[in-house]
Amino acid sequence: MTKKKTGLGSKKQENQLVKDRGVLVSFFLRSGLAIVFFYAATAALLSPDSWVGFIPQFVRNIIDPYLFLKIHFAFEAILGLWLLSNKKIFYAAVIAVLDLLSIIIFNIGALDIVFRDITILFAAIALAILSYKKSD
Repeated sequence: MTKKKTGLGSKKQENQLVKDRGVLVSFFLRSGLAIVFFYAATAALLSPDSWVGFIPQFVRNIIDPYLFLKIHFAFEAILGLWLLSNKKIFYAAVIAVLDLLSIIIFNIGALDIVFRDITILFAAIALAILSYKKSD
């Protein structure tokens, strides 16, 4: 008696298809997030006056807002590169989540502008979930 194969083929082929989809989903999430961080870094360097208003007042009281912008957006450019590197992506995704969450929370009064960041936040959460490795 032979075992009947259904649909996509053997269990091994099905597992490979699921793995391939996961790799592809990770690639698109990482690339999308990296583009967002690269754009923000570039735009802040080219037009800092358009971005300085998003810095919370308590941060402005501690550090020059233009210096903070340079530091923050250098951080975001590095985070974008890290996401593209595909190395330790869970940690990069968690850092992206924290960065986006802080931007949303500290700029909730500008929700008409930052509401898009909520979608980006959920993409970063999805990437963190996708890249989490159980330590069984």
